[in-house]
Amino acid sequence: MTPSDLEEYRALRDTIRERGTTRVWIVLVGLSAWAALAVTTFALAPFPAATVLPLLVLAAAFEIVFALHTGVERIGRYLQVFHEEGSGWEHTAMAFAQEFPAGGGDALFANFFRIAAILNVVPAALSRPLPVELAFVGIVHALFVARVEAARRQAGRQRALDLERFQQLKRDA
Repeated sequence: MTPSDLEEYRALRDTIRERGTTRVWIVLVGLSAWAALAVTTFALAPFPAATVLPLLVLAAAFEIVFALHTGVERIGRYLQVFHEEGSGWEHTAMAFAQEFPAGGGDALFANFFRIAAILNVVPAALSRPLPVELAFVGIVHALFVARVEAARRQAGRQRALDLERFQQLKRDA
């Protein structure tokens, strides 16, 4: 590995570490902000559509977590293809994930976001909504839960897809 290759490798590993740590903090801060806003909204604006505001904060936190995860995975595949010679951390991590698919945590914290979305509907249901209000709130929340599930499925396919794309780029270079 040349000195510039080593410098790039170290910088990218640092990026993976920093983004991984940031992702956890975004979840904690995002869920805390959502909870505070959800309680405040329920106390001060007890109409069903008000639950959309805390949901927006929840969705923003999820999208940030998803973007950070996607970037980390992509950097990992780049390192695997362009910096590892058939073995190394990225090769081993990918092999482990393939061998033991249920062995890791949820990198997107999807269950926490789903539970928060469900809890976010409770104030709307308790406010004696009109059927149209409940339908609106329910659809908006269901769309968010569907987005979380779609992102989770996409993330599950990303490693193999990115690996294939980087290998193609390396072959074509």
